[in-house]
Amino acid sequence: MGTEKEMMDLLKHIVFWRFLDNAEGHTKQENMDIVKDGLLSLVGRVPSLISAEIGQDVLHSGMSFDMCLICTFEDLGGMLEYRDHPEHVKVAGYIAKVKSERAVIDYNY
Repeated sequence: MGTEKEMMDLLKHIVFWRFLDNAEGHTKQENMDIVKDGLLSLVGRVPSLISAEIGQDVLHSGMSFDMCLICTFEDLGGMLEYRDHPEHVKVAGYIAKVKSERAVIDYNY
């Protein structure tokens, strides 16, 4: 992949969501599927996005979030480019309509 220094500069962007039971004419699971497809479609379309992974909760506990996104970028600038990319803005706009909560962490590794 690269030198140890280059690997330390990578940025991980992790987002957690809780979804509304019904929104935009769809069930929670339907909206989760729409969001998953939309986010994963950004790989290869947003140049700064190295990788993206989606996880959906299986325990459904009171503390659980419904879904998470884990993305990798070369650096903070790449994540900001992704954030502002028109294709991501479109998906994020839909998520805003169907989620009830969001949490995020960004860190270098």
